[in-house]
Amino acid sequence: MQQTRPSTQLYIGSLIFPRVDQIDFTGPFEVFSRIPNAICLTIAKEQGPLRDTRGLILTPEKTFAEVGQLDLLHVAGGPGQEALMDDEETLSFIRRQSVNAKYIFSVCTGALILGAAGLLRSKRVTTHWAAFQLLSYFGAIPVDERVVLEGNLVSAAGVTAGIDGALRVAELLCGTQKAQEIQLDIQYAPDPPFNSGSVATAPPEVVSAVLADYQALTDARLVTARRIRAKLGIEDKFNLE
Repeated sequence: MQQTRPSTQLYIGSLIFPRVDQIDFTGPFEVFSRIPNAICLTIAKEQGPLRDTRGLILTPEKTFAEVGQLDLLHVAGGPGQEALMDDEETLSFIRRQSVNAKYIFSVCTGALILGAAGLLRSKRVTTHWAAFQLLSYFGAIPVDERVVLEGNLVSAAGVTAGIDGALRVAELLCGTQKAQEIQLDIQYAPDPPFNSGSVATAPPEVVSAVLADYQALTDARLVTARRIRAKLGIEDKFNLE
């Protein structure tokens, strides 16, 4: 396991955008901000406040042009991900960072943005359950797990899974004990009141209701995934059509 000495300064950048899902960003930030000698940067294409998908105002600190090489690039997800799938300025920034970053970390549908950047080919990857079937369009190998480590790519499933993924990244960067200390510090010991946090355990009527809420966005994401697959020249190995 690659680890960084506690005395080594780490540059961690979290990419946000309009209609991001804030906890995809803020959950991991709670973890990363506690890594020793970490400098956490909030990055967006443009300066100025932006709203997450539920209306919370977030303010990026740096633009792409103002950021040097990062040790860790964290790409959040959310409905606003759709607007970035053909945004070459954003995709180029991700590609440049991926060359020398120690780790690339996606949360939720941030994985789809990495897919549009061409970074998921032949990679084991996870994402939010409602977008899981789209990973193959980007040449990825879908893995139905909460956190997946593939080389220097760490992907987390939907939304709150970003905290789990961030703790795994913390372990990779500074060791198991420090990651455990961070987990205790933020008192991350999930004990949900319902067992409906996955498609496998939620009541059928709950799954149907949430699927219906996602339908329009899911349809749009499928159209985009098909277009990106053709653009990247990715072979249909999974009989997707």
